[in-house]
Amino acid sequence: MNKSYYKSELAELADVSYSTFSRFLRTHRKTLERLGSSPKSHILRGKALEYVCREFDIDLPEEELSTAKKHEKFK
Repeated sequence: MNKSYYKSELAELADVSYSTFSRFLRTHRKTLERLGSSPKSHILRGKALEYVCREFDIDLPEEELSTAKKHEKFK
């Protein structure tokens, strides 16, 4: 997973307030630190992002396919 997300974006995707999401992250602080995420960081990426999405059941939106998706005629 190469994408990174702000914690506020993830809270919105999880349909919870930022403060609720922050409390969740606080309970998993040690694991997130082992995965390379600082408690003060505003962005989650890599293994920490994967872990949070799995634990909090967050479905990340598909990457923008508009530029990558081409009509069959132009492939």
